[in-house]
Amino acid sequence: MNKYKYVFWDLDGTISDSALGIINSVSYALEQMGTELPSGETLRKFIGPPLAESFAAYVGYTPEQVEAVVKHFRDFYSRKGIDQNEMYPGIEELLIKLRDAGFISVLATSKPEPFAKIILQRYGIDKYFFYIAGSNIDETRTKKDEVIAYALESCQITDKSQVVMIGDRMHDVLGAKKNGLDCIGVLYGYGDRQELIDAGVIAVAADLSELADILIDAK
Repeated sequence: MNKYKYVFWDLDGTISDSALGIINSVSYALEQMGTELPSGETLRKFIGPPLAESFAAYVGYTPEQVEAVVKHFRDFYSRKGIDQNEMYPGIEELLIKLRDAGFISVLATSKPEPFAKIILQRYGIDKYFFYIAGSNIDETRTKKDEVIAYALESCQITDKSQVVMIGDRMHDVLGAKKNGLDCIGVLYGYGDRQELIDAGVIAVAADLSELADILIDAK
């Protein structure tokens, strides 16, 4: 019998390589605000965390500016950015393998829920998810711990020992911990090993094959 029953998945950097769409959307939004674009390294930091936090932390915007820039981001993302991503090779095969081993997959992403559903449907993998949980378009329920709490409630999960979160950034780990969940970090996304370890992951997987071994061997 598997130690876990439910696998909660992050989306950006865990299921899909969404860097191009997010960076282009951030760049467009900043240009609309008349703000000089930061370095490529800074732009990559926008991938994963809630947008409002990132625009405040990396650009120094006030709450009023954040509200305006997020609207510009959503405008570009909904028209173009949402299509500028690719599913990591092997994700569908792993979802099938986990399903056949008795796991139930749930998406828990800070991306707006309607966008997350569109992306999974385009990949043809939405059918492998018991529930798709994301943030609201109005920029509420954006923090990862809030999304995870929402997913737990929506799936009527009371035994948190049956759940493990999979993610590539510290926000996934900290959000899981705040909800009393274990988290496994992956290195093929946008975080790094030290970031994940410092945040408190129970294990780190270099690739999907290693992730499968960790999950299925966790008895």
